[in-house]
Amino acid sequence: MTAITDDANETGDRWDDGLIARRAERRTSPDGEPEAEDGGSADGDGHDGHDGPDATTGDEPGADAYGGPLKHRLDALRDLLGLSQARLDGRTLAEAGRVLDEAAARRRLSSRHTVVAIAGATGSGKSTLFNALAGVRIAETGLRRPTTSAPIACTWSEGAAGLLDRLAVPGRLRRRPLAGGDGDEQLQGLVLIDLPDHDSAVVRHREQVDRVLALVDAVIWVVDPEKYADAALHERYLRPLAGHAEVTFVVLNQIDRLPGDAADQVLDDLRRLLDDDGMAVGEHGEPGATVLSLSALTGEGVGELREMVGAFVQERTAAARRLSADVDAAAAALRPVYVADGRTGLHERAREDFSARLADAVGATAAGEAAEREWRRNAGRACGTPWLRLWRWYERTRMPGAASLQPPPPAEDELTARQRVEQAVRTVADEAASGLPVPWAQAVREAAQRGAQGLPRALDELAAREAAAVGERPQRPRWWPAAVLAQAAMTLLQIYGALWLVGQIIGVLEPGIVPPVLVMLAGIVGGPLVEWACAAAARGPARRYGQDVRRRLHEAAAGCGRAKVLDPVAAELMRYREVRERYATVSGPAATGAGGTRARTRARIG
Repeated sequence: MTAITDDANETGDRWDDGLIARRAERRTSPDGEPEAEDGGSADGDGHDGHDGPDATTGDEPGADAYGGPLKHRLDALRDLLGLSQARLDGRTLAEAGRVLDEAAARRRLSSRHTVVAIAGATGSGKSTLFNALAGVRIAETGLRRPTTSAPIACTWSEGAAGLLDRLAVPGRLRRRPLAGGDGDEQLQGLVLIDLPDHDSAVVRHREQVDRVLALVDAVIWVVDPEKYADAALHERYLRPLAGHAEVTFVVLNQIDRLPGDAADQVLDDLRRLLDDDGMAVGEHGEPGATVLSLSALTGEGVGELREMVGAFVQERTAAARRLSADVDAAAAALRPVYVADGRTGLHERAREDFSARLADAVGATAAGEAAEREWRRNAGRACGTPWLRLWRWYERTRMPGAASLQPPPPAEDELTARQRVEQAVRTVADEAASGLPVPWAQAVREAAQRGAQGLPRALDELAAREAAAVGERPQRPRWWPAAVLAQAAMTLLQIYGALWLVGQIIGVLEPGIVPPVLVMLAGIVGGPLVEWACAAAARGPARRYGQDVRRRLHEAAAGCGRAKVLDPVAAELMRYREVRERYATVSGPAATGAGGTRARTRARIG
């Protein structure tokens, strides 16, 4: 429960289980009961890791503390970190990983015990209060500073050795409240720790305070009338730990030094400072920090504190409350990397625009227009007059190879097409990444860029295949044979009229110029009319053929873009939605034990 923590806890189980987006299958014990992920049974065995008198057979660590919403939040946090390992750096996830490590370590230890640390500044009287609660002189008090150089523990019952080992309290500094007895019954299960001064001039003392505060279930902050407003206390501890209000006691000591109603005034000012720190004060039955005044030297108010601490310990919910607050703090710290600014996702309009851009880059419109012209050209060749086709053949024979000469495509056309593809990819990637937190937006852009590496080549192959298909003879409509037959008939009329006229000229046939001329005119006029009618009739089919080519090329380009760019982007967005759901579970309201109260500090998803 400290504002300054290590980058990661190097001891205990690690949250990295090597699985992404999957949970390890739960193991079962020989009796059929499910086992916890840390190796203990799901309902706990109550063992603190030591044999002999430290064993707590029948105790159930975690049966209440880690059930219900809190267990779901821890599971979601574990999944969240697993899904995020490839997207976020270790420093960002270090604190959340530490929370999971500490949860696993605390679960293995006794839940019958509540570890409460007494912390304070130099001369605040915390050691005197420690002795007053214990009912026996344990910690040294006096004018020499610092009087406490290492954490001292006082336990009111057996079975706390594992907890004290976790706190690294040496055996020589472990005490009992009364020699030969268990002391006050209302404090059964309490493990009280007297810490060095948090403002000690000795750096090692301050480091011990920070280390122990990160591991205890609750803390009693002892302040005096002179240093209760000390900036070091509020800025270094109380303000960063505002979310841990429900496991925090703030005690104004040495009120015997204040005259009249000065103690009430100082206490009111202390509550104001806590409110400024963002720490809720438990008043009128509301959850929050407990604030009271006392004099450890004279004993005034010590009994009230003992009763409060005793009731707090007997609830056996301090570990869950502390862990819930830790999860809240971890969720709040992770909020910038999981919560988007607005609505996220790739809209259908963006997909359509991307497909249209790829179609333009591959030349779908131009290919459709070329196919339409080719279709009409083929129709003209089949339905045109023989004399026109003969003239075109003559033109081709005059310049052999001229028809096969095609101007090479400009080099800048290919460059422009590739630039269009790159621009289309950047646009759709920016659209998909819009509003996402920075790490996930970067992941979306990288997925799009990786997919786009082979996209221009694939589009070139599509265009080449479509061009080859267009080069083949298009399918003719059903009326084409009738048109060819009509054109042949007009040609035969022209030939027949010409022969009839020649026969009259040479005297073979009877003279009469009008009939053969009319027959020739019918063929001469009918041929172009048939050609014109066929050209008019071919416009519709040619247009539909061109549209079909354009559509096929558009769909092929869209499919290629979808497979190489849109699908990887969609996978990243789906991954983000999954971690967003996990984060919503982690940052939701947490149950704080049997009392059913909720943490006041929450990280909400916008």
